[in-house]
Amino acid sequence: MSVDGTAFAAPAPAIEDSAAAARVGWGRRLAFLLIALVVALVIAQALIVVQARPEDLITGVHGMADLLRRASPPAWSETGDILWPALETIDLAIFGTTFGVLMALPLAVLAAANVTPARPLYFAARGVIALTRAVPDLVWALLFVTAVGLGPFPGALALAVHSIGMLGRLFAEVIEDMDFGPVEALTLTGASRLQVFTHAVVPGVLPSLLGISLYRFDENLRSSLVLGFVGAGGLGFRLLTAMNLFQYQSVSLLLIATFILVMAAERGSALLRRQVA
Repeated sequence: MSVDGTAFAAPAPAIEDSAAAARVGWGRRLAFLLIALVVALVIAQALIVVQARPEDLITGVHGMADLLRRASPPAWSETGDILWPALETIDLAIFGTTFGVLMALPLAVLAAANVTPARPLYFAARGVIALTRAVPDLVWALLFVTAVGLGPFPGALALAVHSIGMLGRLFAEVIEDMDFGPVEALTLTGASRLQVFTHAVVPGVLPSLLGISLYRFDENLRSSLVLGFVGAGGLGFRLLTAMNLFQYQSVSLLLIATFILVMAAERGSALLRRQVA
């Protein structure tokens, strides 16, 4: 109150700021509601398109129980017969990872904006990486099976080609995010481009590249199991054959072997990644 009993009027700027804050708050709430509505609609249409029927899971319990009953016990007597397919599966991952790394490294150097020698080479390398990454390894396997026939070799080629895209992109990002101080220091001393690459770029990114390569081997081992379903050999091919012949005890043995391989590769890769980190 003023001395004469009249109330003080609120400053006009304060009222305007309060009104603006209220409008911003309502705008955010409205934007949140719109986003939530869009997400709900996207999920709803996905459920409709995939014809989701949760009740089928309940009615199918008896069928799953019967399948598990027929798959028990596993066919332990066939353990010796799956050793060679298991070795094929491991070697598929080794081949795909090794040749993927060898081919991805030069592409990554060309695709890294901070070390590429020319912009046309940058775009060309990025295009090759995008192409090999965009086509799934299963599709590559189908193409190579058509070209060279059945067996583990087309699966190994498919893993190698797909690894080029995945590793090339990750390698390029690691090179672009590296500490550029050593590179600048060597450049100022008059070192050649090759010397800068071998003495500054490689030591700075080698631990990250090794970790990514080990992680890719882990992924390739899983993928090699799926590639067997298209005739690329390994445990996947044996698993498909056993399922087609309704040999469910053999299927359970192959699934156990697959689980052991995947877990061993995962733990081994994790251990090696900790060593090189």
